[in-house]
Amino acid sequence: MAQPNAAAAVSNIFRTPELKDKILFTLLCLLVYRIGAHITAPGVDVIALQDFFANTGQGGAGLLGLYDLFTGGQLSRATVFALGIMPYISASIFMQIAAAVVPTLDKMNKDEEGRKKVNQYTRIGTLLLAAVQAYGFALFTEQLQGAVAAPGLGFKLQMAFFLTTGAMFVMWLGEQITERGLGNGASLLIFFSIVERIWPSIGQTFRFLSTDVIGPFSLLILLVVLLAVVAAVVYVTMAQRRILIQIPQRTMARGRQREGQRSFIPLRLNASGVMPIVFAQSVLVVPAALAQFFGGTRAQMFAEYFNEGTLWYYVLSAILILFFTYFYTSIIFNPVDLAENLKKQGGFVPGIKPGAKTAEYIDAVVSRITLPGAIFLTAIALFPIWIAGVVNIPFRFGGTSLLIVVGVALDTLAQLQQHLLLRKYDGFMKKGRLRFRGRQGAMGGGGGF
Repeated sequence: MAQPNAAAAVSNIFRTPELKDKILFTLLCLLVYRIGAHITAPGVDVIALQDFFANTGQGGAGLLGLYDLFTGGQLSRATVFALGIMPYISASIFMQIAAAVVPTLDKMNKDEEGRKKVNQYTRIGTLLLAAVQAYGFALFTEQLQGAVAAPGLGFKLQMAFFLTTGAMFVMWLGEQITERGLGNGASLLIFFSIVERIWPSIGQTFRFLSTDVIGPFSLLILLVVLLAVVAAVVYVTMAQRRILIQIPQRTMARGRQREGQRSFIPLRLNASGVMPIVFAQSVLVVPAALAQFFGGTRAQMFAEYFNEGTLWYYVLSAILILFFTYFYTSIIFNPVDLAENLKKQGGFVPGIKPGAKTAEYIDAVVSRITLPGAIFLTAIALFPIWIAGVVNIPFRFGGTSLLIVVGVALDTLAQLQQHLLLRKYDGFMKKGRLRFRGRQGAMGGGGGF
């Protein structure tokens, strides 16, 4: 019998050839991704580009800074993988929203052949988005003084070609990890892009400490808050509201009766993942982008109202996150389909009529648990910014990054746990629950990223 500890679980991984191959294949793909993340696209002065990102905050490069976060700093280094997996994720989100409003797409998602066509549409959308974003980035770099040695149409086309090709290769790499490796490929690529920046940030923190930019007490407060936030993210990410369902008694062969079974529908407290924060931050950078585009004193003054740390920034962020949490949850979760599938299987919620009444009941439960999930996302997004301002720390740790890292880590660990348990090995945890994510990914709900 396997020993019920983590060391035994790790040894069990290498006793299982299939699982070991999946892990090694995943690590190989991630290694290729990280190698590409250090190959700079030709024709760009990386130092000038990095200086711009370092010296421009929320007021100018907010959207680019958010994008740079998900690519592990590749955008600011103008690598061939500068666009990362984000065009694919954006195309996937667009297809999710389209399926919610276009009945034909929704019907296609319910069968295998239809899903293959939707995936093909997503790939085409990824190509188009990557091409547009790559050309836009080429225009942006040309505007920076000294960033491009030979500006012109040739540079724009060259940059668009390299970045678009890199984005399509990253999409293919993510799909290969999902199909042949362990975990969700797109989520793991973002996970390692964010984790890559942890060690430089730790080194920067010690430099700030040695030069008295921050004091030991302020750093201690930051560490305590960071640990508390990580614990809260883990707790809420795993939190569920379980709806009891009853499977009725059925007649088996030779007149035997199968006893009725009880099961649960697990509803996640934070079903929308990190997407509401991403949407909200994308909207918040619009005033700064408009001020930069139109220029003028009034436009700049208006944009300053929504700079990070201002009262209007906190108020508008809270409103947007609350709104997008309900909006995105309504897109990825369909109580009508869930009630119909439950009815086809002969199951029912005790005390609730099957069909429409069950759908109404599930929808009411989801609406109730979405509110605390939305409040939690708001706190995770804004509290680190507020505490960093209070203790006067010259850098931020993002709640968005923590949500992604914790979500992907738990998701991958859950899949590893399932592989071990299927082969009658002990998993990593004897207590607690890790089977909560289903097909939902780290970035959001049913999109699988």
